[in-house]
Amino acid sequence: MMADDTKKDIRRSVRAAIKAMGSGDKESQAALLCSAALEHPLLQSARVVALFAPLPDEPDISHLIGTLYEKCTVVLPRINGDTMDFYPYSPHSMSSGSYGINEPQGNEPVAPSAIDVMLVPGVAFTRGGCRLGRGKGYYDRYMSMAGFRAYRIGVCFAQQIVEALPVEEHDIRMDEILSFCANQ
Repeated sequence: MMADDTKKDIRRSVRAAIKAMGSGDKESQAALLCSAALEHPLLQSARVVALFAPLPDEPDISHLIGTLYEKCTVVLPRINGDTMDFYPYSPHSMSSGSYGINEPQGNEPVAPSAIDVMLVPGVAFTRGGCRLGRGKGYYDRYMSMAGFRAYRIGVCFAQQIVEALPVEEHDIRMDEILSFCANQ
């Protein structure tokens, strides 16, 4: 129970920090993230990249989605009950799904083993790769699936980096964290 209370407190604190950000700061940090991602050697050579349709409190990676769509197969998550699968992205196949998130409407999900690189959103991250999600466990369950081998990059605003997070057995660590302060 103690870890749940701590997670709740961290989520509340980080959400307040994001809410306090100006739109210019959010835009400039998102632009820096997208630029760095496009320069990332693993993203440059990837054939299948898993991204996410950003929520208002997440970095807007829409530019990244559009740019990578021209170079490789981009897949985005779609929620179905307690499971999340990734489907090929097309600008014309998106519609509002679970939690009001834009989701691709393809028929066939991509196998977890087909994904080379996955950019993962979260509420908070440590520099060492620990991640705190929204609490439903979709990403941890997906990244635990048989055959999943993608390089995991946590993507966040600088305000989402914390010193430490409570870690549980099922929590999946990121291989790398991509985050920038707009005035670096």
